[in-house]
Amino acid sequence: MEGKKEKIAIFDLDHTLLDNSRNEICPSSLLALSKLRKDCYIAVASGRDMDNYYSYMYRDIIKPDAVIHQNGTRVAVRKDDRPYDPERGAEQYELIFNHFMDPELVKRILEYAMEHHLCVGTTVNGRDYFVNPKLKEEADQSYNKFLKRRFAPPEELIGLPVRAMSYVGRDPGDKEAFLKAFPMVRLLTFSSGAGADMVEHCCSKARGLELLCEHYGVDRKNTWAFGDSENDIELLQAAGTGVAVGNAMEETKQAADYVTDDIWHDGIYKACEALGLFS
Repeated sequence: MEGKKEKIAIFDLDHTLLDNSRNEICPSSLLALSKLRKDCYIAVASGRDMDNYYSYMYRDIIKPDAVIHQNGTRVAVRKDDRPYDPERGAEQYELIFNHFMDPELVKRILEYAMEHHLCVGTTVNGRDYFVNPKLKEEADQSYNKFLKRRFAPPEELIGLPVRAMSYVGRDPGDKEAFLKAFPMVRLLTFSSGAGADMVEHCCSKARGLELLCEHYGVDRKNTWAFGDSENDIELLQAAGTGVAVGNAMEETKQAADYVTDDIWHDGIYKACEALGLFS
């Protein structure tokens, strides 16, 4: 591709770029992204599917060169150097990695959730398939109160393509029992504490970063990663420099090389400036 770059700057979305309390990406963060584009490939690494009905609008604002979806279960890069076009949306990207959960595993997880009165599910093709959806609505209020779900019967999820799932609940005993029943998955706690991303061990944002480095021919030492939650810890550790925003979980801050201010106090911009990323 024309204009090869030597650096990658990779950002989590929720509570890192996106101020969920206001449902907006901080203006100073957008300014930082515009200044970084000269020298860096810009990537988003999220627990979300960034192409789904409640996420694509943020993708179109950020205009990333690459996207690590759903904690590394799908990794996509821009196909060409044409200007980003919101009308083309996801069509501008090509997959370099794509992983699906075993349908039998998804079925067993849903059955377990029903039996133990847990809230588990995911979003596929614009529909939200959750066991005990009321609990998901309540959790959304502490995480993303602007989200209006499109719930569908959870049993209809069986047989659909599922890359990752969500777990809702704060009881450590329930979480421990779930992981004992399904040791092939991890539960990565949201910064709000209201739930967790569920992903198989073969996938992570860190693995997504490795794939982007291979694709772009960028040395990992020339990568900078920004995050706030448990699903960002491996990413921050894998990057050349890991940055935790000031509102991050304590565990994420401990894993970072640098801790900046809160996102709503221009944390992203201040970190980029302090680390000399603006040329």
